Amino acid sequence: MNIMVFIAEQWILVAGLAALILLFFYRESTQGGPQLSVHQLTNAVNNDNAIILDIRDSKEFSAGHIVDAINVPYAEVKERLETLNKYRDRQIVIVDKMGQHAGAISRQLIADGFNANRLRGGIAEWQQQNLPLVK
Repeated sequence: MNIMVFIAEQWILVAGLAALILLFFYRESTQGGPQLSVHQLTNAVNNDNAIILDIRDSKEFSAGHIVDAINVPYAEVKERLETLNKYRDRQIVIVDKMGQHAGAISRQLIADGFNANRLRGGIAEWQQQNLPLVK
């Protein structure tokens, strides 16, 4: 009951806080580079010859991954950046478990001159759409 009174009396502060929270989430979601849907990823791989970079750990990758995906675990991307240089002229789509780590890697690759995107929702979204995984 007291919270409702506070919101009614301090509606300008509450509205300002809500706006700041929305701006924060918007900024964080856009800083990781463009996101692709599962259908856009499929088109990019089939038409543009895009590369799929799966940054999940090796155990998760072995349990099931998108066809022709390259596995470089999240913790090893910085050390293995030179192995990705041969894909510098191609689009790289970063895939993780649920989309939470792909943004950081995408930012890093874009800063290093790569054409990087990330899969919206990660491999969880891929599975939710009943798309195939290979083991």
